[in-house]
Amino acid sequence: MEEIATAAAGGKRGYVFEIVKAVIVALVISLVLVLIAAFIIKFFNIPSGAVPVINQVIRSLGILLGCMIALRRPGHGWLRGIITGAAYSALAFVLFSLLGDGFVWNITVLNNVAIGTATGLISGIIAMLIRRN
Repeated sequence: MEEIATAAAGGKRGYVFEIVKAVIVALVISLVLVLIAAFIIKFFNIPSGAVPVINQVIRSLGILLGCMIALRRPGHGWLRGIITGAAYSALAFVLFSLLGDGFVWNITVLNNVAIGTATGLISGIIAMLIRRN
């Protein structure tokens, strides 16, 4: 009986570790892509209206790649993806606010959390479907 309880607890810790790993991978990928995008925007004179779209694409790509790289255990991919997307959105807000002009609370923050959570949902499902095949 103790073996079952230990295996279940180890499984939950494994899922948490995967989510933390996915969020960290997504943040690192996002930071690298933001730097690349900043150089591209500067050198090619891309209009400032395109920057929010580019940022959302970078965030979504970071979450997708984080889920694809880190979420390996079977089951509940949609839930782990949602948690990954929401945690990424919160940590990305803090990180980019520290790197930028400071903390600004507006509708964009809510938009980023909603899109991040939806992207995490889809990314978690995709990660589980690819692992299954």
